[in-house]
Amino acid sequence: MPSLPLRLSALFLALGLSACDDAPRFTKAEPGEARSGGAATVRKTDQNAFSLPSANLPPSRRVDFSVGNSFFRSPWVTAPSTTTARDGLGPLFNTNACQNCHIKDGRGHPPLPNAANSVSMLVRLSIPDAPQYAKVIEQLGVVPEPVYGGQFQDMAVPGVVPEGKVRVEYTPVPVRFKDGTEVELRKPVLQITQLGYGPMHPDTRFSARVAPPMIGLGLLEAIPEDAILANAAAQAKDKNGINGRPNRVWDDELQKTVIGRFGWKAGQPNLNQQNVHAFSGDMGLTTSLRPFDDCTDTQTACKQAPNGNGPNGEPEVSDNILRLVLFYSRNLAVPARRGINDEQVLAGKKLFFQAGCQSCHTPKYTTAANAAEPELASQVIRPYSDLLLHDMGDGLADNRTEFKASGRDWRTPPLWGIGLTQAVSGHTQFLHDGRARNLLEAVLWHGGEAQAAQQQVLAFNAEQRAALLAFLNSL
Repeated sequence: MPSLPLRLSALFLALGLSACDDAPRFTKAEPGEARSGGAATVRKTDQNAFSLPSANLPPSRRVDFSVGNSFFRSPWVTAPSTTTARDGLGPLFNTNACQNCHIKDGRGHPPLPNAANSVSMLVRLSIPDAPQYAKVIEQLGVVPEPVYGGQFQDMAVPGVVPEGKVRVEYTPVPVRFKDGTEVELRKPVLQITQLGYGPMHPDTRFSARVAPPMIGLGLLEAIPEDAILANAAAQAKDKNGINGRPNRVWDDELQKTVIGRFGWKAGQPNLNQQNVHAFSGDMGLTTSLRPFDDCTDTQTACKQAPNGNGPNGEPEVSDNILRLVLFYSRNLAVPARRGINDEQVLAGKKLFFQAGCQSCHTPKYTTAANAAEPELASQVIRPYSDLLLHDMGDGLADNRTEFKASGRDWRTPPLWGIGLTQAVSGHTQFLHDGRARNLLEAVLWHGGEAQAAQQQVLAFNAEQRAALLAFLNSL
């Protein structure tokens, strides 16, 4: 049987690669490459692969993880209720439990044609920026639609009218590879119907967003800010068309502008604030950081509905529940990679670098020594993201600004765990609105700064495409 180097050489020749390519020659996996989350990495690869605590979390701290999980999974109920720890849902909301959007802590999807509600895909709303809204823009990053607010909510408690219904239709977009292979992409067309509070502002901007996976969020939070800024500086220096920029967003607790790193446009600065805004927008639940229901001034029934606040004005989500959910979401572990020394995976890794994908999908970091959780500190991790905003072209544009993000900008999403999407979530729908039905379609939607990489992929033959997908599915 041929030796590994000989077999790899034969495979590279079959794929049309050569030693003179600019991409590194990957003849074997790097040390520690399988452990995408460092010492926190877990080995499970089944439907529960995204729901495990950090592997290095000691038993004494797993109790808080389990309790946080219970609050993440269990439904909230309308107020007043004897279930006082979980009442106060709504009045307007998208779902009654975090787990309904992040099913098995995985990826959401667009609504099916016959779905009663959208659930794991929400729609952001805003109107164009204007000088009179300067303070609102500073703190929210957008100007909310005057009647419906910043997030469209298609469910409501009894006695309150839902804001409407969300549907998605698709138009075909044909794409042809250099070898003649044709692929039909699908472009979503958002349908907002049955408006419960009258017409929207004529210039309303819409942005559909599916729920992203929950794994590795604490590790992303632990990446030093200097490393993110270094990515931006290096890209600017290279002058190769890649120009990632950090978003600059409002920190509710610090009451100042800081770097954003969470959300599809990096619109949230930290994981606690991401959770707070999800409790508010997705479920209509108050917290000490957002102590008001998500009702606009014109939604009087929403404002007058009973709430689950305590007798002394305590929020519906207590600080202790918020702490436990934060601990849970910080410590959802990243699964280990599979087949890292497989010849096809190594060939696909070379193609990934050859196309320049690593320019935005930065492979590796070392987390800060002073991370919020000791288990997440000083870990060598491989998320494959620079956490920066990039212009992704007209094809993916939602034409909706968010702080410093333009209507064509999106944060580079981490790729770790992406190959387990089918196992965990039961589908392979990718990108911010779930339009891509598989990883190849997701790659082909790349435009703007990623146009050159997309063009290289379009030049790949069938074997090369299979190798690239083998690498991506190993992550």
